[in-house]
Amino acid sequence: MKNHFYSPFDFQRKEDLKKNEEEVRSPFQIDRDRIIFSYAFRRLQSKTQVFQSGEYDFYRNRLTHSIEVAKIGRSIAEFHNEVSDYLSPEFSISTDLVEAIGLSHDLGHPPFGHIGERKLNKIMAEFGGFEGNAQTLRIVTQLFYNRPEGSQGMNPTRALVDGVMKYKSLQCDLVETNSQSETSYPKNHFLYDEDRCWLEFVEDVASGSQRAQFGLKSLECQIMDWADDTAYSINDIIDSIQAGYLTPEKIESWAENANLDKEDSESVHELIQTILGARHESFLNRQIGQFIRATHIAKAKENSFSNISNRYGFVLEIDPLIQQKAELYKKLAVDLIFRSTQIQRIEYKGGLILEKLYEALQKNYLESPKKSQLSLIPKRFQVELANKESEREKMRILCDCVAEMTDALAVKTYKQLFDPDFGSILDII
Repeated sequence: MKNHFYSPFDFQRKEDLKKNEEEVRSPFQIDRDRIIFSYAFRRLQSKTQVFQSGEYDFYRNRLTHSIEVAKIGRSIAEFHNEVSDYLSPEFSISTDLVEAIGLSHDLGHPPFGHIGERKLNKIMAEFGGFEGNAQTLRIVTQLFYNRPEGSQGMNPTRALVDGVMKYKSLQCDLVETNSQSETSYPKNHFLYDEDRCWLEFVEDVASGSQRAQFGLKSLECQIMDWADDTAYSINDIIDSIQAGYLTPEKIESWAENANLDKEDSESVHELIQTILGARHESFLNRQIGQFIRATHIAKAKENSFSNISNRYGFVLEIDPLIQQKAELYKKLAVDLIFRSTQIQRIEYKGGLILEKLYEALQKNYLESPKKSQLSLIPKRFQVELANKESEREKMRILCDCVAEMTDALAVKTYKQLFDPDFGSILDII
């Protein structure tokens, strides 16, 4: 059955695939499968979500989080394909596309969670910055496959590229310079300037679309965004209760000083009672279904892209009370978990490790003469460096090298470089 929601515009890739007469998968299924079987996806199993990866077996990591986001996103699409008056079997949201976007949305996250993202952005500020979502775009379009002659992207469909593109401003669009000529660089929510070509590919500049109206997200991107909010606002709470970071006493004390309204106070009381009754996991898991059903599809206001793709003809609207509950859970997690001494110490250490690693690589590859450079990074990155001329391009390659490391590999590499008693010539690099 043909799905008329999507057109060749949505399926288009920058490079045409070789036609395989035996291929039965749709373009979006091919995208999804490529992500699942990739190194970039598998690396997420050793990258921090909230608690340090591998410390205990029940904590979520970036891999399990991405799987959950993909599943929640798929459930949202399935729900609306069934209940929405705008959709039908012949005109439906692709669950495969939504799943692919959910699986890939965190590919660009560096080691040690958000502290790693902030540290790399500070290091790279004058060279284009670092942003997790921008790095995801870079991975799927340029770094996905490791080749002897250099990295190569997965040649994604336009709809997938658009779906992972939560932000559509380049870093150069957001840089500010005041009257004293002091430059301020954005903290997040940008794409790399070098990836303008992919922004233009998504926008289809040739069709005359207008950048001024392109603060929009595709429908599938909106679904992924809410699925992401659902997953981490609920599941971070579950993991934190299991780890002992959230107790009824801590939550009650926090609530007394949080200036909560009636709805939030009731939500906090309900959460405390479920923890006391050891029913918090089943209670919070049921909230996922509530968050899914609290959405509905509406017609989008007319825009430059609604006539080009149905992905911009509709929007995902969320029940304000459920949106409020998600914000409450996120605030609870930030105040009692992310700002806790234990997590802050681990974040500080992770940031310091990345800073020292980058400093060593920068001195070796950018400041030392070529004849005296040591071999400190995998061969494929050395090949990439040799093909780049400018300092900005070389800094980006070093950033790619550090950003793709898992938490464990970053720690191991740090020890190999700086700990005199660690490391052996028998180590596999």
